[in-house]
Amino acid sequence: MEKWSLMTLTVLLALTVRWAVSLGSYSGAGKPPMYGDYEAQRHWQEITYNLPIRQWYFNTSDNNLLYWGLDYPPLTAYHSFVCAYIAKLINPDWVALHTSRGYESQPHKLFMRTTVFVADLLVYIPAVILYCFSLKETSAKKKASTCALCILLYPGLILIDHGHFQYPLSLGLALWAVLCLSHDWDLLGSMAFCLALNYKQMELYHSLPFFCYLLGKCFKKGLKGKGLVLLAKLAGTVLVSFAACWLPFGTDVEQIMQVLRRLFPIDRGLFEACMFSSPTHCPDKVANVWCSLSVLIKIKNVLSPRTQLKLSFAVTFLSLLPACIKLTVQPSLRGLKFALVSCALSFFLFSFQVHEKSILLVAVPVCLIINEIPFMATWFLLVSTFSLLPLLLKDELLLPYAVTTPAFLAVCLASFSILEKTSAEDLQLRAFSLSLKGHVSWFKSFPRIVRSLFLLSLALMAALSVLSAAAPPPQRLPDLFPLAVAVVSCLHFLLFLLYFNVVILWDSKNRGQKKIS
Repeated sequence: MEKWSLMTLTVLLALTVRWAVSLGSYSGAGKPPMYGDYEAQRHWQEITYNLPIRQWYFNTSDNNLLYWGLDYPPLTAYHSFVCAYIAKLINPDWVALHTSRGYESQPHKLFMRTTVFVADLLVYIPAVILYCFSLKETSAKKKASTCALCILLYPGLILIDHGHFQYPLSLGLALWAVLCLSHDWDLLGSMAFCLALNYKQMELYHSLPFFCYLLGKCFKKGLKGKGLVLLAKLAGTVLVSFAACWLPFGTDVEQIMQVLRRLFPIDRGLFEACMFSSPTHCPDKVANVWCSLSVLIKIKNVLSPRTQLKLSFAVTFLSLLPACIKLTVQPSLRGLKFALVSCALSFFLFSFQVHEKSILLVAVPVCLIINEIPFMATWFLLVSTFSLLPLLLKDELLLPYAVTTPAFLAVCLASFSILEKTSAEDLQLRAFSLSLKGHVSWFKSFPRIVRSLFLLSLALMAALSVLSAAAPPPQRLPDLFPLAVAVVSCLHFLLFLLYFNVVILWDSKNRGQKKIS
């Protein structure tokens, strides 16, 4: 009973923080003509409720795709329809065709915020709780609730979901997939991930680790016996899951192709997805490599969209290849979690058409390993929240950012004593350090160096946060502070990518993993 009492208090605290953040502003509030992501979600409810399915993804007189046209997979559309059905019962004006465009009121804001709360309570939060209870390393009741508290108080996800406005369903379903795989429920895990992918196509960031883990598991079982049976079952599960999600569109090839064109608009170029997301959004403020390089080299003026796509694909593929090969050869749950981090980070840094919110696809897997490497996980989660600062300032979420971020750091310091967890062993670098023994003299001072870099990083992020919020930029450089945030964050992420790959490649123990037979 005591463990559930602690977990209940943890959830109540997490919900209180979410409620407090939701009282503030949201994306595009009072900013016509396009408003923001809040209006996008409301508009999708309007479209899915009032128009037949065959028109949801097509440009028509009733569905102007230039005004927040639906560009997520079918499950997002179905979810919008369910929300719209409830909204219609409460107030038909909220989803009235055409006349509801830009609708804003306190009752409607309460309804929309409630839909996010319900998604959190039904999908994301239960997955976090069950995951923390399943961890062998945190079997003690206090440790499980502590781990859950740190994950549920991660400010990046709270500020985007309950401030900016977004649903946590795809990330929650991906967490359920990891949870199922940790119990060897491979078919359920595959189905959960297929649902996540059919809710948001950005779950492709996580697709290769899931694929490699399950394929490696089939190889270990033997492709002439149990492995072949498992492979066939997995393939069947994926086909059935996708068929169920796409069934309303499956009768017409043109329907399917139009949905795919909406999901993957490659003709927009390397940066254009970000530009399309908001008319006021500057694509050069995303903390990935291409946007950071564009400060010096205007890539979109030098390379054609097709060449950009090829370059992006090549660099992304090469950067995630080592982790995927290792996971296929040595499949383990621990390896899967680290590969999810590494591959998602590779996608964020190098892939095509990245939005700043995509860093959450890296941050949530990092939350899964906060009990194993609390120092580096906390550091990454702080940087990922900091990288969202330009978007949060645009949405008038400075106060929630200024409160939740230090509070998260304080919880991690109290829960894991992270400043004491900087040795090579604590950072999962023991095998790597042994390989360098006798070659790198400064490695003995590594813990002190890491702590110093961490404190320097915190000071830099704090200074840039204050300047971004309070200081007017130079007239000749109006985007100085957002670009500085992006570049500083990108440099951090590149070092984190190197670190996570070192941990993956030098890890031969796969500690605490069940033997695959």
